[in-house]
Amino acid sequence: MNSAQEIIQHLALQPHPEGGYFKETYRNPHQIPASELGADYSGARNYATSIYFLLTQGNFSAFHKIVQDEQWHFYDGATLWLHMISPEGEYKRIEIGRNIAAGEVPQFTVPGGYWFGAEVKEGGEFSFVGCTVAPGFDFDDFEMPSQEDLLAMYPQHENIIRKLTRA
Repeated sequence: MNSAQEIIQHLALQPHPEGGYFKETYRNPHQIPASELGADYSGARNYATSIYFLLTQGNFSAFHKIVQDEQWHFYDGATLWLHMISPEGEYKRIEIGRNIAAGEVPQFTVPGGYWFGAEVKEGGEFSFVGCTVAPGFDFDDFEMPSQEDLLAMYPQHENIIRKLTRA
């Protein structure tokens, strides 16, 4: 297994606004016109994009949402805990990793419009994954709420919201 620092250095990962480290690895050169995407999009989008994403223990990917579906792929390190809250307020934790017999999955797709955040499973050093978004990711589609705003929407999930949001 590689170390987190080796992966960050060798792949030139950079800090991500939601937490962790990332690098865009693919952006399809073709675009879907805005007129074909609907009102949720502010303009044309590439067909698809993908990134490397690495989280270290003690860090987290803060709750956020995007318009598109986002597919997560496990590569290396410890199991990743992916936390989701549906628009209707249903909470679910998915374990993305190698131990399929224990209920972990090597890939998982977060539906567009769901709030989601992630952390390294307790006891692990880091989780190294990839994320694919279609239509392609654009920061215009990204929303990261304050802790206060997310708590106002879903007070029943206070513990996990406090754990995975920044003020």
